[in-house]
Order: sequence, then structure tokens, then C-alpha cells
Amino acid sequence: MNLLLLSLNAGALPGFLLRHTGRAPSALRIGFIDDAHLPYVDQPYTSFEWTQLTDLGFRLTRMTVGKYTDAADFESDLRGVDAVYLCGGHTFVLLGALQRSGAGEVLKARVRAGLPYIGLSAGAVVAGPTVEPVAPLDDPAEAPGVTDFTGLGLADTVVIPHADGRLPPYPSSMIDEIVRTYGGRFPLTRVNDDQALLVEDGVATIVSSPIT
Repeated sequence: MNLLLLSLNAGALPGFLLRHTGRAPSALRIGFIDDAHLPYVDQPYTSFEWTQLTDLGFRLTRMTVGKYTDAADFESDLRGVDAVYLCGGHTFVLLGALQRSGAGEVLKARVRAGLPYIGLSAGAVVAGPTVEPVAPLDDPAEAPGVTDFTGLGLADTVVIPHADGRLPPYPSSMIDEIVRTYGGRFPLTRVNDDQALLVEDGVATIVSSPIT
């Protein structure tokens, strides 16, 4: 499996996909899963990720998991993309969409079969074994019906994004408290906004990921 788990900036993405596809951004089609954005559709910052990826030259296909009523349709659409990208936003809303549609199981199978996985913030968190540690960042009560916090299990650690505390909603004190509260129960990896957790062939490494 090959995963790139971003906090905010996607500078590491072109090199990651070049290694695993052998093709330049303009020759690639990325499936853009945007369910984590849905609680914030009226906020201007939700366009940031789409713009960031298109500015890097990638071609995107929007794939809102919650709109699929049949997991087979989701699987069919996944076969039409070269990589999958799960955007940031509300972690528990994203997890709920993956659970309800059955898309999570389909996605896991495709990634384990070789489809490159990119996740940013919420999309990075759900790749891990659980999303419980980010409850201080995203209120689980805002995702009714989500009671099972088990993640996709593609990574062995829970990414704690925005760990440098530069984004005002997530000060360093909040990140430190998450680590104190959950670090004894779950494997956690802090990822700053100019970094990414790279997982290639089972080996996890923190890499630089600035946008210059």
C-alpha cells in the first residue's frame, strides 16, 4: 500500500504520484472525495484543496461518497481514477459517509490492491486505526449515527494534523492535550502543516510537504 497523509500543504503529492504511477500530474485523474467538506459548503476555504490540486496540474473527478446508494457504483468509479484523495473537513462526517454506503470497505480493498491514497487532515485521520483522538478537533455529535470510530486501518497510526498549531482553530495547547489524553491508548503521529506522513510498502516516514 502507498499512502500520503497530509496536514494542509500538498507539496509532496506530485513526487508521490510520479513514483507510483510514472506519470506527470496532467496525465493523471484523481478521485476527489469531498464528504468531509459537506458541513462547511458555504465557507470559502472549502475551495482551497481543489484549487491546490488543480494548480499542481492534476485532473479531478468529484466523488461524493454519500451520493452513492450502491457500493458497486462507487467501486466502478474508482476503477476510472489513478489515485484517490480524501479531503479535509469534518472527520466524523467523512467516516459516517464511508460506513453508511459500504464505500469504506471498497476503498480499503482498492488501496490494498495498489490504488494510491492521499488524505488531507480528516482524510489523513480516517486512514488510521481509529478517529477517536481527534474528537477535540471535530465534534462527533455533529455526525449523528456515528458510534463506531474505527478508521480504515490502512495506516498503523492516527495522524494528528495541524500539529504546529498555526491554524487558529487548533492551537498547540489543543494538540498537546490530545497527545496527553489519547497517547497512552493509541499510536499517534503529529504532522505539521508543511509535512506529510508517507507510508510506502509498510514503512512510515514524516516528509516535507510545503507549497512554494
